[in-house]
Amino acid sequence: MPESSALQESIQHHLQFLYPQENHLQLLKQIAAIFADYQKPASPNEIWSEQDALLISYGDTLLREGERPLETLQHFLKEKVGQTISSVHILPFSPFSSDDGFSVIDYLKINPKLGDWEDVAEIGKEHRLMADLVINHTSAESEWFQNYLAGKSPGKGYFIEVDEGVDLTEVVRPRASPLLRHVETPEGPKSVWCTFSHDQIDLNFRNPEVLYEFLRIIRRYLEEGVQIIRLDAIGYLWKEIGTTCIHLPETHEMVRLLRTLLDIYAPGTILITETNVPNHENLTYFGNTNEAHMIYNFSLAPLLLHALLAGTSKHLKTWLMSMPPAPVGCTYLNFTASHDGIGMRPAEGLISEPEQAEMIESIRNAGGLCSTRKLSDGSEKVYEINVTLFDALKATIQGPDNFHIPRFLCSQTIMMSLEGIPAFYIHSLLATPNDSKGVEHTGRFRSINRKQLNYDEISAELDNPSSSHAKVFHEILRRMKIRGQQPAFSPNATQFTLHLKPHFFAFWRQSVNRQQSIFCVNNLTSKKHKLQLSQLNLISTDNWFDLLSEKSLQNRTGIVTLEPYQTMWITNRK
Repeated sequence: MPESSALQESIQHHLQFLYPQENHLQLLKQIAAIFADYQKPASPNEIWSEQDALLISYGDTLLREGERPLETLQHFLKEKVGQTISSVHILPFSPFSSDDGFSVIDYLKINPKLGDWEDVAEIGKEHRLMADLVINHTSAESEWFQNYLAGKSPGKGYFIEVDEGVDLTEVVRPRASPLLRHVETPEGPKSVWCTFSHDQIDLNFRNPEVLYEFLRIIRRYLEEGVQIIRLDAIGYLWKEIGTTCIHLPETHEMVRLLRTLLDIYAPGTILITETNVPNHENLTYFGNTNEAHMIYNFSLAPLLLHALLAGTSKHLKTWLMSMPPAPVGCTYLNFTASHDGIGMRPAEGLISEPEQAEMIESIRNAGGLCSTRKLSDGSEKVYEINVTLFDALKATIQGPDNFHIPRFLCSQTIMMSLEGIPAFYIHSLLATPNDSKGVEHTGRFRSINRKQLNYDEISAELDNPSSSHAKVFHEILRRMKIRGQQPAFSPNATQFTLHLKPHFFAFWRQSVNRQQSIFCVNNLTSKKHKLQLSQLNLISTDNWFDLLSEKSLQNRTGIVTLEPYQTMWITNRK
């Protein structure tokens, strides 16, 4: 049982909300039994700092003959990345049937094509390990669903059955495919809920047995060294007919329950929610500092992409001004690309429809693709851009130019400057172009940004100073090493938006102890622009210089010229 009556009461409060008809003391005993002999780790003094950064990768993005893919990933981290990246998100590593891992067959096993638990634990020895808890749905090939079809346990009662003819038009989902899958069971034909695909069957969390299953999975992850748990597609977890079935009160309560349990049994473990939705909805997953420790900064990717394609900070600046500081004990995970595409829903209400269309056309001209979702009126709308970020930025809405790499580096430097923790998708770190052949092979648009790479070949490219891969990779690492030495880049350091001309995107970071300031100024265009330093609050008693160019700024009221897509980190502390 939890150590104190206060903790017991906290857990019971969650259980009473989620399972009002159940015996809450019995539920509490079941949960306590799952963690009964778990060795509780010591609580860390500091959860995160300016030295934290995350790498996102599939377990088999890097391949080398004669090695397990997870072993190859480990070699890449050791040989090429080092401690510049503190954390690694290995995308779903369990056996799966579709969606590149997000249709899990067995949560407690490692896909043998990747390696084994020892390989996962080995990566966790040098880096904080992040893993997906694919909690909303499971594979149609899983034991749970196959047992459900046979009327057996575990599995019977694990899935959501819906009567024919029920009005589901209010349901919000990110796919245009039919919501229900029709199956045969010992009790006759049934229709089961599938938010994403007919191979991904949604789980019924009204049944506490489903909760117990996932608590056992969480325990196993913790035992194998996982320190960051990503709640995949969590917004769709709880269903209530007649509602949108997204972000329901029970879903938030489930996140609060998981947070409470982790705080009790595994202090220092970070819970992050994945909710690719409009910004005001995404922010709700901080709760009252009692839900996610981290949330993805989903609006950043489309807004930053628009800013660099259009050469204006107007929407990016408006958004940043409206962003609240993360609550104490919480922070943002900033990213510009991921294994999925660039979600457009987080841009709703921020970028106008004509501007979105202009941006999408530019991406299509760069070889990108677009995925759509079905609206309640039957129409379809682009919800995701599928493209590698490197190729997305090879031209602007005005067309191609000679500033591809500087523009791309600007995008990554803005991300690493903002409040929060930066996360680099491996294909961005390696400047990978679109994988059009991969799309042809799989028939899935997301394959464009999921190419598998020969490790020896990409390693040779990284050793070749003239390759675009090397130019991007080594400059990002150089800037990250500089970043890691600046207290003003602590995830929770102060941030204020600066009001400069729209060809600049600028903001001020200040360390928690107020001793260091960094003015982050970014030229979003292919033209040189002059910056009047008097527009910044450069305190007269301090010496100021640019961290990235290492140039001193002798005249605090003078003028500096920013090259196309140049970033300056103007600071008073070296």
